[in-house]
Amino acid sequence: MKQVVQNYKSGELAVLDVPVPGCKPGGVLVRTAYSLISTGTELMKVSEAGMSMLGKARSRPDQVAKVMQSVATNGMSATYRKVINQLDSYTPLGYSLCGVVEQVGPGIDDVAVGDLVACAGNEHALHAELNWVPKNLYARVPDGLAPQHAAFGTVGSIALQGVRRGEPQLGEVALVIGLGLIGQLVVQLLVASGARVIGVDPDPARCELAERLGAEACGDPASAAVENSVAEITGGLGVDQVYLAAGGGSNQPVELAARLSRDRGRVVDIGKCRLDLPWNAYYEKELDVRFSRSYGPGRYDPEYELEGRDYPIGYVRWTERRNLACFLDLLARDNVDVEPLVSHVADFGDAVKTYQRLKDGELKAVAVLFRYPEAVEEGEAEAPSVAVPAVRRGTSVPAPARSGRAPVRLAFVGAGNYATSMLLPHLAQRDGVELSTVVTTTALSATNAQRKFGFARATTDLDAVLGDPSVDAVFVVTRHSSHAELTRKALLAGKTVFVEKPLALTEEELAGVLAAVEESGNDRLQVGFNRRFAPLLQEARKQFGARTGPASLRYLVNAGRLQHGSWYLQQSTEGTRFAGEGGHFVDTASWLLDADPTSVYAVATPGNEDLQVVLDYPDGSTATLSYVTSGPSGFPKETLDLVADGRALRLDDFVRASVYGRKRWVSSRLPKARDKGQSAELAAFVKAVRTGGPMPVPLESLVATTAATLAVRTSLVSGAPVTLARGR
Repeated sequence: MKQVVQNYKSGELAVLDVPVPGCKPGGVLVRTAYSLISTGTELMKVSEAGMSMLGKARSRPDQVAKVMQSVATNGMSATYRKVINQLDSYTPLGYSLCGVVEQVGPGIDDVAVGDLVACAGNEHALHAELNWVPKNLYARVPDGLAPQHAAFGTVGSIALQGVRRGEPQLGEVALVIGLGLIGQLVVQLLVASGARVIGVDPDPARCELAERLGAEACGDPASAAVENSVAEITGGLGVDQVYLAAGGGSNQPVELAARLSRDRGRVVDIGKCRLDLPWNAYYEKELDVRFSRSYGPGRYDPEYELEGRDYPIGYVRWTERRNLACFLDLLARDNVDVEPLVSHVADFGDAVKTYQRLKDGELKAVAVLFRYPEAVEEGEAEAPSVAVPAVRRGTSVPAPARSGRAPVRLAFVGAGNYATSMLLPHLAQRDGVELSTVVTTTALSATNAQRKFGFARATTDLDAVLGDPSVDAVFVVTRHSSHAELTRKALLAGKTVFVEKPLALTEEELAGVLAAVEESGNDRLQVGFNRRFAPLLQEARKQFGARTGPASLRYLVNAGRLQHGSWYLQQSTEGTRFAGEGGHFVDTASWLLDADPTSVYAVATPGNEDLQVVLDYPDGSTATLSYVTSGPSGFPKETLDLVADGRALRLDDFVRASVYGRKRWVSSRLPKARDKGQSAELAAFVKAVRTGGPMPVPLESLVATTAATLAVRTSLVSGAPVTLARGR
């Protein structure tokens, strides 16, 4: 088998062929699916290996002390040989992984061959294809939890043990200094425990990531912003607890902790930073300084780790193994989200190159995963393939008979900003349309919409609307997490449905919508993909004409930063930003190329801030979607270029379009605001409802676009193209 090793004397990194470990009693042999690089601990070790002998000595004074003791005991010559022998040997890397049990040793009865487990330990959860793991250093992965996420189990346990040492109470305020991998996990765990969190890190990207994951405020330790935030949130009293998750030789974290703590506050050291405690500051506040020992009780105890002797739960509630199982449970229940922390997924064969890129600063990352060949070849759930569900309509239900003169009666579920600014203004004055009922979760918002747009009724009772036979169509314009379920209910109630994007946030939600179509026979569904209806883009497509060969399409979306507090940042419930908005751009590309995509490949900058998504199409056409949040606010939001057959189409942010070929066509600049197609889309939808004719966009296309959008996340996690397999 292959394993990543390092020579501490020379600094050499290598992937070596080594013997397969035996499956000893009291443990299991695990074939690795994903292992996690600790960008703090492991990179520190890699960097130290590249130092001179003097540099190594300076970085490890504890080891120097041991050497001096050996000199006094054994003499210089014997000590020198011993030290050189240890330095000039290959040592392993890694301590956090997820894999499949391949063999069970004697004395093990809690897992079986084929079970998925998360493993811990810098001697047992190594970057290697196979590892022998003793009983107390593995935990079964809960059903539904992806292996790449379960690979975070060990570092999650480190963060969890640190939080336990801080003993956070509901409503307390915590300061996390250092927002690397451990710090980001500490932030989420504190938020889950009911604490209010402030983060500190010199890296603005890491500060922004922590805020997305629940921190109320973050900032540079050198700025006044952090101190101002602490004063505002605590009323000038100081934080209840500080978590030192930073590394390095600076004493600044320890000094900052003392300055921002309240009287008798708690300071917990999780990372490996300098601890030159300023005596007066800590004495005057009588600060409680605590250390967190790695994954939890049992660490460094050979009887616990190697011999499997557990501590009685009545005396030690949270051991290494119980912490590991607890963190996996938190992941499975979406109390902690590690997906935003995954900066890069590398093939195990590229391990040396990946370490070098991290060391050189070329690859800036919070968390990096190694993906092992067997994880893909065995076709596990995370393999890069996504099924595009087949549309089965069951017994078709015809559109309800309507009088040609009767108005189309519409009900709205949700009356937020998009509904009231982009949809209702186009419908309120449209001939032949009656705004029947508006449903919201709060009575006042329903009343406001009724007053502003003339709804006949306002209510908070969804069932009353779905059961009203006079309502012809229902608009679902709520938060993303509710779209699929509300759409499913409306279809089963026999209503024609217009749902704003996205149709679904998961493959399961999409399957649920299609199950409702099959059960009810009602396929009267439209998703708010409005750009294909934009007059300017419609005209440009007409001027471009039909294609004979494959096309290349480039779509740049300058999405910009979201304001702090936006519900779009609630990824654990509302999905990623691209999952919510990306369908617009996939649909536009597919409409222009007149086909549904066959594969998706996505890459991202650290933190998944900026995405590059490549879509392949049946005729060889490709579309590249660049979805970026780091662009300037003054730059146009959407620019698109389509090239094929010696012709080119360009769209400049729905203000101007042009086509280059034998003849050149350039649109006139639009006299009014950008028209992204909402009015024409709604007109087509109302016409379909009135006449009972086909919906504006085939259901198969809506499903394909949704599946392709969801496949972006799968590709980011796997690091490979995702095939869109058509259902039958």
